[in-house]
Amino acid sequence: MSSLRTALLQSSGRPGDVAYNLKAVQDAAREAAAGGAGLLVCPELFLTGYAIGEDLHRLAEPADGPAARTVARIAAEHGIAVLYGYPERDGAEVYNTAQLIGPDGQPLANYRKTHLFGCFERDWFTPGDAPVVQAELDGLRIGLMICYDVEFPENVRAHALAGTDLLLVPTAQLHPFQFVAESLVPVRAFESQLYIAYVNRVGPEGDFEFVGLSCLAGPDGTVRARAGRGEEMVFADVDAGLLKRSREDNPYLADRRPGLYGSLT
Repeated sequence: MSSLRTALLQSSGRPGDVAYNLKAVQDAAREAAAGGAGLLVCPELFLTGYAIGEDLHRLAEPADGPAARTVARIAAEHGIAVLYGYPERDGAEVYNTAQLIGPDGQPLANYRKTHLFGCFERDWFTPGDAPVVQAELDGLRIGLMICYDVEFPENVRAHALAGTDLLLVPTAQLHPFQFVAESLVPVRAFESQLYIAYVNRVGPEGDFEFVGLSCLAGPDGTVRARAGRGEEMVFADVDAGLLKRSREDNPYLADRRPGLYGSLT
């Protein structure tokens, strides 16, 4: 059974400064690889910042734009997969997006946030319409989601039914909603029998206060790594053997009765 050591970068970088934030990705990738990680997960909109208003559109790039090419070089240089958040421009639309780059520098998956939170996000972004986006990495099926998306149990269950083993959730979780990081995410991991890497911004930014508390939660409902309220990187292992045993012990997916749930949709 495979195991994927995962590094969670809890940071807000420098809002509005893409060059600085790309350097932060470079430094984090070096540190993560030195710590034995095969995957680095960065927060929501890490390349640009979150609460930067009109600059979200000014700094938006296509999925294969200059910033993506830089992250690809970083990933290949350090031999580590990198998940990062950025505003994606596609024609006239701008999406709140997370992209996964493989350890060889090749793009593996690009996910557009489907559930936009509050007036701020709805003012600046177009919602995505692909609920389940996945990639394969080190024998694991990786799923992508962003922040508010994980608060919808149907979303996470769709990933579980599609075979996701590790769900990556870059986030910009605000005060006073820290219970999402503390309680909801571990429960989501248990009820859908998968790992969740929930990676937050931290500190004040514009009108917002990000709470940190990034974590990697396992399918047994335990938190394998937990950050505090400051900038830091934490590590944890995604163990495919434990995942297999937990799914055997907690057969929620096998015991479902979909015929009873028609009223949900």
